[in-house]
Amino acid sequence: MTEGTESLLVKNIDVLVTMDEERRVLENAWMLVQDNTIHSMGEGADPVPEAERTLDARGRIVIPGLINTHHHFFQTLLRAVPSFQDKSLWYWLLELYRPMGSLTDEMNDVSTRLALAELVLSGCTTAQDHSYVYVNDMSFETQIQAALEMGVRFHLSRGSITLGKRDGSIAEDDILEDEEEVLAHCERLVKGFHDASPGAMTRVDLAPVSLFSNSTWLLQETAVLGRKLGVGLHTHCYESQEEEDYSLEVYGTRPVKFAADNGWSGPDVWFAHAVRHNADEVAHMGKTGTGVAHCPSSNMRLSSGIAPVKEYLEHGVRVGLGCDGSASNDSSHLLAEARTAMLLQRVKHDADALSATQALELGTLGGAKVLGRDDIGTLSPGKAADFVGYDLNQLGFAGALHDPVAALVFCQPSRVDFSVINGKVVVDDGKILGLDMEALVEKHNRLAAECVARTEERFGHDMSTKVWKRAWAQ
Repeated sequence: MTEGTESLLVKNIDVLVTMDEERRVLENAWMLVQDNTIHSMGEGADPVPEAERTLDARGRIVIPGLINTHHHFFQTLLRAVPSFQDKSLWYWLLELYRPMGSLTDEMNDVSTRLALAELVLSGCTTAQDHSYVYVNDMSFETQIQAALEMGVRFHLSRGSITLGKRDGSIAEDDILEDEEEVLAHCERLVKGFHDASPGAMTRVDLAPVSLFSNSTWLLQETAVLGRKLGVGLHTHCYESQEEEDYSLEVYGTRPVKFAADNGWSGPDVWFAHAVRHNADEVAHMGKTGTGVAHCPSSNMRLSSGIAPVKEYLEHGVRVGLGCDGSASNDSSHLLAEARTAMLLQRVKHDADALSATQALELGTLGGAKVLGRDDIGTLSPGKAADFVGYDLNQLGFAGALHDPVAALVFCQPSRVDFSVINGKVVVDDGKILGLDMEALVEKHNRLAAECVARTEERFGHDMSTKVWKRAWAQ
């Protein structure tokens, strides 16, 4: 080891899933971390090195940290809101737009921390947030700071909503931004916070919220700016039938072609959802290198449909997993998304449509490819030291150790026993180090109630517990 560097040895690993080029799975393994990268690894009779710190992973399965490619952290404040519960996407959005104008930066901070905590405990080490609300005193920098303090690798996708009801779209007008100011702020954020170097903890992407919530001009200019700055481009695309209807009526073409005609196609682009693509559109995405953030739970919750993941993979499309917002998923458990992705493709096709290991690959290596990173998503020398361990001796895995790798996906979605991000232990014995979870949850619940109450006052619109109490009384 080089003098003056910090080393960590993870030893006695029952099963080590590398996701490397050979997709090796090592048994009775060890892994040596130097600073924030993997130095070396071995198994069986290979000599075990010494290190300054040691983490005993006996009885654990260790995998690369899961990578979330699409989320909306603020929506943790709006889980299971009664007026949101039984609506498809378009009508759900009409409800969702109302409380956005009630958000504050305090809500922004606490919802970011809570979403990150939930993601980390599910096995996520790199989190993306498609953050598109910029009202009152809110700040995108608040989210970046929260992720840094929690030690989570973070991609901020700076979104925006610039078309509303005044323009014939569906967003509330009080949450709209000026388009030229959006572009100027995007450039400032990238120059101030984006780190393009390997192992970066913070990256910024540009992400107008959707093809129907921003003008054609903004979509075009954002694509130009993103390529000038060398950052990723992200947006919602083809999440529902209503979106297709809107695109055909307003733009005269289907969403994928409209996006491509305006610069939104290529290896620096990834779409959230991409549920309703036809065969030609799937082939186009594979040919151009356009990626997909697959959000299976949200797509089911909003009855949007089943994304053609099997077809995407057959055409070489980059596919990663996303939780999507907690107002359309109601959880932030990335391992659960891998399981759901596997099951949905089997419903759509056959029992062998997507294997457990393929689903796990979507959540690791697939996510890294979607975010345009080759430094994460796999465990091998020189890669970032992002990995998580699950206890194989817990109730949910009992009787499933015939294939412990598949058990991670087939069995009850588990919480991590430990998590290492950027070479630092973030979770130990199932607890996030340095986080007062009880206080965080209490504050989050208080602010969630405040957000709904402020919205009811502003709109005279009943969203509260009164609704579900009446429903259950019927």
